[in-house]
Amino acid sequence: MKILKCIIVFLFCTVYSLSAQTPAELKSWLPVTEGWTISDKIEVFSPENLFDRINGAAPLYLENNFREMTQMEYTKGDDYISIQAYRHASPEDAFGMYASERSSELTFFPIGGEAQGDDSGIFFFAGNIYVKMWSSAQENVSETMRAIAAHLAGNIDATVGYPPVVNAFPKEDMIPHTETYVTANYIGHTFLNMVYTAKYKIDNKTFQAFVVDAKSADGAKDILNKYFTFTKQPLDFVEGNLIIKDRYNGDIPAVWKGQYIIGVFSENGDKIAGVDIILGKIAGAL
Repeated sequence: MKILKCIIVFLFCTVYSLSAQTPAELKSWLPVTEGWTISDKIEVFSPENLFDRINGAAPLYLENNFREMTQMEYTKGDDYISIQAYRHASPEDAFGMYASERSSELTFFPIGGEAQGDDSGIFFFAGNIYVKMWSSAQENVSETMRAIAAHLAGNIDATVGYPPVVNAFPKEDMIPHTETYVTANYIGHTFLNMVYTAKYKIDNKTFQAFVVDAKSADGAKDILNKYFTFTKQPLDFVEGNLIIKDRYNGDIPAVWKGQYIIGVFSENGDKIAGVDIILGKIAGAL
């Protein structure tokens, strides 16, 4: 009984640490930075008024289960460093939002789960928070911003990384920094939700590997029933290797393993060599 109580307390503390980032708490985690003053001003935005601050970008945040945004600021004369901390429902949602705005033109840094930036801005995810920082300063303050970002990320979640499912994707032939999380409507299907993806390139052919986390084997079977009904294929499938004949997205090699549906999708409809090996590696890691 004592052990059970300890487990319950641990789980409660873990959940609490990911959900209790109040605006005041986030501000308290900002480090003292030489030459810069932490402004007393804090602005807070909810799903109802996020449009007031980011206008056309708001729907994508809402799709990624946005809960609250806290805007904070450092000042130095007329210069400022602006910080927007977007709290999402889960670490997966925060990662998905970050990944949707990832750019290959930026430099990547080992801050939080992953960070990207340039001389005027830096963006990272940690726990269930996606943070965007940028500065109006004419001087290069990129090192200052990275120091602030690293300190803040460590306070949000000191052990942060990619969501566990992402780590199942093999690194060989993967295009770096292409891992994503799609909350809903993957490849245009309403029944494909909570999907992890990564891009690969083999023989100059680019494709996506994906994993649907249905949370249970029954959940995975229900999704496949809907998919096979859509493709007009027999519903006598069993766990193991599958071919989904999607009339809009081409033939999709897949594996059903417990709560997971693992597949490979090519936008160009290419036949990809070594698909079975990739599917097998992902399935073996889950």
